[in-house]
Amino acid sequence: MAGPVLVGPADVRDELWVVDGRITFTRPTAAADTVRGWVLPGLVDAHCHVGLDAHGAVDDETTLAQALADRDTGALLLRDAGSPADTRWMDDRADLPRVVRAGRHIARTRRYIRNYAEEIEPDGLVGEVIRQAKRGDGWVKLVGDWIDRSVGDLAPCWPADVVAEAIAAAHDAGARVTAHCFAEDSLADLAEAGIDCVEHATGLTDDTIALFAARGIAIVPTLVNIATFPGIAAGADDKFPRYAEHMRALHARRFDTVGAAYDAGIPIYVGTDAGGSLPHGLAAAEIAELVRAGLPPEAALDAATWSARAWLGFPGLEEGAPADLVVYPEDPRADVAVLAAPDVVVLRGHPISGRAVPAA
Repeated sequence: MAGPVLVGPADVRDELWVVDGRITFTRPTAAADTVRGWVLPGLVDAHCHVGLDAHGAVDDETTLAQALADRDTGALLLRDAGSPADTRWMDDRADLPRVVRAGRHIARTRRYIRNYAEEIEPDGLVGEVIRQAKRGDGWVKLVGDWIDRSVGDLAPCWPADVVAEAIAAAHDAGARVTAHCFAEDSLADLAEAGIDCVEHATGLTDDTIALFAARGIAIVPTLVNIATFPGIAAGADDKFPRYAEHMRALHARRFDTVGAAYDAGIPIYVGTDAGGSLPHGLAAAEIAELVRAGLPPEAALDAATWSARAWLGFPGLEEGAPADLVVYPEDPRADVAVLAAPDVVVLRGHPISGRAVPAA
């Protein structure tokens, strides 16, 4: 492939070749087809739900459509941040994105979306974390906060001592832990307990931003999902006005929150929350939202490519790495809008879309 090839935010090479499904920077001696354009590693959606819709688990046909929507828009590595569906059959399909699973959501009884989670009380949290660590691919997903109808607002789901024991058990089992958190009150306890990542993280404050930065706790902001908060609030005005007001406030400061997290050095990764109420294929839109929040384009790209892949344990555009890459007509660092329409998607060394041209 004729570049430029972006092997890092500021590391550009002239060309890259795919031989036997793997990347090489040595030009082959045999004749080869070429594609011209700006080459990036396959994009990462680090928070989506494969095999899930607004009502719970979906059938294999719907799951396939979700995966194809991601693939065809350049997202070739997915972290499934909780699903009740068994999607292991996808691993046998060479034409589908690679998936890193977090098992099923673990939630407090009647404190999450129906049909999504294993719902338990605190005395069962440690055991369920160990079960879900075996079900996943090195991740466990907690629901850290949700609306508590007794107080009419978001509230933490787990006592601090219990969640600390559960996170330690996950780590002993070789799994990292992430947690859904919209509000402020659960974040310090989760950080002190050793959490590895927080999803959404709209409740970060100056104090918890400093704590997350000091401990290297990552966030996946899912800004395309946070954009739905005003609609959620409108539906809650009559019954839970305090909750509705809180959701609007979190939404209003979302860009300031993410910008402050970036300035503090918190690791940020791209995730869309697709598969619940949102469609798949939104990674490019999420990258654009991170730029709106104040991240430089190179940093927003890094959050979906080089650093995101390394965080999940996968290579980028490296000698000998599997050829999972995307080609664009223009430099995405100049305008991330180009990410919405890739010219060519290559997965496991095979072109999924696009047109090869004869070598020069």
